Amino acid sequence: MNEQTLKRIAEALERLSPPPAPPTDLSSFPAYHWNGTGLAAVHDFKPLPLELIVGADRQKAELFENCRRHASGAAAHDVLLWGARGMGKSALAKSVVAALQENGFFIALVEAASSQLTSLPTLFEELGASGRRYLLFIDDISFEPHDQNARLLRSLLEGGVEARPNNVRLCVTSNRRNIVERDSSDQADAMNARDAIDDSLALADRFGLKLGFQYPNQDDYLHMVASYASHFDLDWDEADALGFAQGRGGRSGRIAWHYTIELAGCAGRKI
Repeated sequence: MNEQTLKRIAEALERLSPPPAPPTDLSSFPAYHWNGTGLAAVHDFKPLPLELIVGADRQKAELFENCRRHASGAAAHDVLLWGARGMGKSALAKSVVAALQENGFFIALVEAASSQLTSLPTLFEELGASGRRYLLFIDDISFEPHDQNARLLRSLLEGGVEARPNNVRLCVTSNRRNIVERDSSDQADAMNARDAIDDSLALADRFGLKLGFQYPNQDDYLHMVASYASHFDLDWDEADALGFAQGRGGRSGRIAWHYTIELAGCAGRKI
C-alpha cells in the first residue's frame, strides 16, 4: 500500500470521526455537571429560594457564611453535611449557591457523583485554570471499611499532590457522621481498636465545617409546611399535614415538601 493510499484512508477516517466537543464555557452558567470526563452546563438551575428552607437555621447561616467567604476569595472550609435523610442537605447546598449568585458573587455549583472520585484530579485541573470560584457538590457519599476511595478523597481534600485548587471547595452530604462505616471486627480487636477508630474519623476530620441535621419535632415539621404553603399560597390543615407524615413513616423536610406537592396537585396548581 503506497503513501498516497494511506493518506486517503487517514483523511477518510478523520472525516468519519466526530469533531471534538467545544470546551465548556465556565463563566456563563450557574451550575455544571461532571460526568467523569467532561463538564456539562446545567441550564435549568432553579433551587428553592433560601428563605424557604426552614428548621435548620443555624446550619443555613453557617453554610451561607462559609460559602460567601469562599465566593469572595477569602479562606473557607470544605463542608460535610451529615445526618437524617430528607432534611434538605442537598437542597440547602444548591440554594446557598443560588442566593450568592443573586447577590452578585461569581461562583458556580459543580455536581459530581460519588462514583467519580477517581476522575476528580482531571476536574480540578479544569476548574483550577478558571478565574471563577466553585462549590463542588457530592451528594449522599459513604464508604465501607477499607474502601480505598475514602483514602483518595482524603488525599484530594488535604495533603495530596492532586489536592483541590484554591478556587474550589467541596460540599459533601452523607447520612453517616463519619462517612466511613466502622468495621466491627477491627474494633473487637483491642490492639487495632484505636487505629480503627482513628482511620474511620480521618476522612470526616478533613472537613473544616461539619453540620448535622436531625429529624424535626412536630412543631418544626409544621413550620416547614407553613413556609411552603405560604410561599405558594396554598390552604392547608395541621391535622391533615400530620396525618400525611404519619402515613409516610415520619416527619422530615422531604415529607413536608411532598405534602406541599399534594396540596398543589389537589388544587390543580403548579409549583
